[in-house]
Amino acid sequence: MDARIDIERLKSDLEELGRIGHDAAGGISRPSFSSADMEARAWLRAKIEAAGLAYRQDGAGNQFGRLEGRGKTVMAGSHIDTVLNGGMFDGAAGVLAALECLRTICMYKIPVTRPLEIASFTDEEGNLVGDFLGSRAFLGLLDRDEIATGRTAFGPPLADILKNTPFSVETILDAHKTRPELEAYLELHIEQGSLLEEEGVPVGIVERIAGKRYRRCSFIGRAAHAGTTPLELRQDAFLGLADFALKATHHVAARHYGSMVTIGRVVLHPGSFSVVPARADFTFEFRSPDAAELQALETELFAIASDTASSRGLGFASKEVDKTTPVAAAPRLVGIMEEECRALGLLSMKMTSGAGHDAQILAAACDVGMIFIPCADGISHSPAEMIGWDDLEKGANLLLRTLVRLAA
Repeated sequence: MDARIDIERLKSDLEELGRIGHDAAGGISRPSFSSADMEARAWLRAKIEAAGLAYRQDGAGNQFGRLEGRGKTVMAGSHIDTVLNGGMFDGAAGVLAALECLRTICMYKIPVTRPLEIASFTDEEGNLVGDFLGSRAFLGLLDRDEIATGRTAFGPPLADILKNTPFSVETILDAHKTRPELEAYLELHIEQGSLLEEEGVPVGIVERIAGKRYRRCSFIGRAAHAGTTPLELRQDAFLGLADFALKATHHVAARHYGSMVTIGRVVLHPGSFSVVPARADFTFEFRSPDAAELQALETELFAIASDTASSRGLGFASKEVDKTTPVAAAPRLVGIMEEECRALGLLSMKMTSGAGHDAQILAAACDVGMIFIPCADGISHSPAEMIGWDDLEKGANLLLRTLVRLAA
C-alpha cells in the first residue's frame, strides 16, 4: 500500500485544537465538560463530518466517526480532555491521528471490509469521578453509587457538573447500550517517558500496560505545641508520613524493580506554625505491569504503613479511590505492527506502558494494541510537552497500515 497520511494536515489539526483551552500559564486546560471541552467537542464533530464520516455521540459524551462496513468494528482513538495546565499532544495526538487515517482511507479509496471508527473518550484524565469515565461507560463498567454521589476533583458533585451539559448520570450509565461489537482497538499516544528518545527509536510497540492502585490515606496523631512538647513525646503525623514515604520507596526499589510508588499530594492538619501536625492526609499510588506483583505491593506496603504507625503511636486510615488491572496487548496486533514497521523501514522496540490508557479499559471487550511515539525529555502533562512531527508521521503511518490490515 502506497498511501500515506498528510502530516501537514495532521499538524494543522493539532495546532488548531491546541488553541482551545489555552490558559494564562501557557498550557492547555480542557477538563471534560468544561466550556473549553465543549468547544473542542464541537470542533471535533465538524472535523469528523467534514471527513465524510458518520458522527455520533453516546450518553457519556464519547465521540465517534464511523466508516461503514460489515462485521465487527475496528476502532482507533484516545481522548482530547487534558489535565489542568497540560500539553497539546497527550491524547489529542491519538484522536487526530486516527481521524487522519480514516480521512486517508476515504481519500485514496483504500478497500476495507470491516467498519472503522475513530473514538474520543470522555475524561480519560480523571478530573471527574475516577479515571477513564468515558471508556468505562462505553463498556458498562461504572459503579452507579460512585457516579451518582461522587465528587469531582474540582469539588462539586458530578451531577452538578452535568447540569450544564446534554448528559446526566443516567445517560452515562446507559452509554454502553449503543456500543458496537468490536474487533480491535488501537491507540497512538506519546510515550510520556524518555526511553524511545534515549534509544533513538521513533516507534514503540506496547506489549503491556501497568495496573495501579490509587488511595487516599492518613496518618493520625495528636496536635501539640511545637515549643513545649518534647520530641520523644510527640505523635507527629507528618513524621509518620515522611518515615513511611522513605521506607515504601526503598522497599519497592529493592524488592519490586520496575514497579512504582508515588505520594503525589500532602495536606497537614491543622497546618500552622507552632503546632505539631495531628493528621497528614496524602494520595498514595503504586503501579506494576504484573498482577501478582501489584497484589504483593498492596499487602507489603500497607504492612509497612501499619508498622510505621504503630512504632510512632499513630493511627493509619486508607480508602481506595481507583484501581486498574495490568493488561497485555494482543500478540497478533503486536505481530502485525512489527511487520508493518519493517514494511515502512521503521526502527521499533517493544515496551511496557507505566501510564494507564483507554486501551487498558477496552481490553475487556476486544484485542488492543498501542503505538508510542517519543516526547521530548519524556515530559508530559505539562506546557513543555513536545513531539517531533517526523515521529508523529511515522507513528500515524504505522497506525494507518495496521487499521487497513485489520479492516480488510
